[in-house]
Amino acid sequence: MYMHELLRERAASARPVRVALIGAGKFGSMFLSQASSTAGLEVAVIADLDPDRARTACRAVGWSDALASRTRFTDDAVDAIRDVGVDVVVEATGSPTAGIAHARAAFAAGKHIVMVNVEADVLAGPLLAAEARDAGVVYTMAYGDQPALTCEMVEWARISGFDVVAAGKGTKYLPSYHGSTPDTVWDHYGLTAEQARAAGMNSRMFNSFLDGTKSAIEMAAIANATGLAPPPDGLRFPPCGRDDLAHVLRPSDEGGQLHHKGQVEVISSIERDGRPVPNDLRWGVYVVVEAPNDYTAACFRQYGMNTDASGRYSAMYKPFHLIGLELNVSILSAALLGRPTGATRDFAGDAVATAKRDLAAGETLDGEGGFTIYGKLLPARTSLDRGALPIGLAHGTTLGRAVRAGEVIGWGDVEYDATNEAVCARREMEVRFGTERRNAAA
Repeated sequence: MYMHELLRERAASARPVRVALIGAGKFGSMFLSQASSTAGLEVAVIADLDPDRARTACRAVGWSDALASRTRFTDDAVDAIRDVGVDVVVEATGSPTAGIAHARAAFAAGKHIVMVNVEADVLAGPLLAAEARDAGVVYTMAYGDQPALTCEMVEWARISGFDVVAAGKGTKYLPSYHGSTPDTVWDHYGLTAEQARAAGMNSRMFNSFLDGTKSAIEMAAIANATGLAPPPDGLRFPPCGRDDLAHVLRPSDEGGQLHHKGQVEVISSIERDGRPVPNDLRWGVYVVVEAPNDYTAACFRQYGMNTDASGRYSAMYKPFHLIGLELNVSILSAALLGRPTGATRDFAGDAVATAKRDLAAGETLDGEGGFTIYGKLLPARTSLDRGALPIGLAHGTTLGRAVRAGEVIGWGDVEYDATNEAVCARREMEVRFGTERRNAAA
């Protein structure tokens, strides 16, 4: 890609790539720590609901007062996006509604956008990507986050001539985690609430990782970017270590645990009885491939790759992801090459609101990482056919009927504002891309 050489040229000519960061939380802070040591890249403006918190974040990651003085701080995200000196917008708020609004503001301003906000991408990503193309700007996943890294591995496999059997990530999972709440989450991480608060850890965010919501969102994003299909009734989270990827993640009719070839799946770092999986991939990503012929299968053996018993299935993986520390790759790919590091193309998967416990009519849903619901991955067609409510719109909505634990909640079960921009974008996306998917399947 030679991006580093292009970046050096920008630095030498005093034309840095200038960034507007929207949201100075954990992901944003990790990016800021690397931005200060990247010649040729400059953070022009940081927008956060609390600008003083953003300034504190800069100091915490090692920024000098002199460096901070060259960055503008504001609580107005749209103003930051419209800054004439900005080349690339990084949307890292985590709010689906805000993410959609900020993406459209970036398109209107002619700015590339790195959508760290996977929640917004899964809610209406196909529509946003189309709008970005119409505006002539790059709309991209965030390198360093697991969806973009998985997409990179799928791309590697396909351009190398391999059929992709499965792709996804690792996590820590037990079925009981679906009922986890912000009050119980730290028990599963081996922390006290006091220790978590002292470390600045957000209980809802960490609960979203634990209860399966973040896995559903990220696998939906990968499906929508690669065309790999979700399993028909949600992720199975099979326990699996690095050496067993090709054995476990092959179709069930060949002895594996996949519903079909060409699937997204998340593997667990612990067995169902709580024992740790040896050589787990909790922090990493993977792709399972199939040899197209006997010669390639023989090469798998000759070059020491792990395979299943047949020798035809093998896997590649990346054991870690560094989140915001790697974000420069997406920013510079957009600014210097005009290319995304993973981007939504279709509506293949959806993350839908599912009851954590029996819920009564009149209860208010509290969204991702909360007490009432978790996100479940479904194929897009299944979600549309069932009228499922996306997890990204399930915050602050009131139930109109009682719902049983484990039941998917539908649009017709809740009260919502039909004029809300995020609701309108989602409905437009469903009509446009859901119709295209139905026609393609007909």
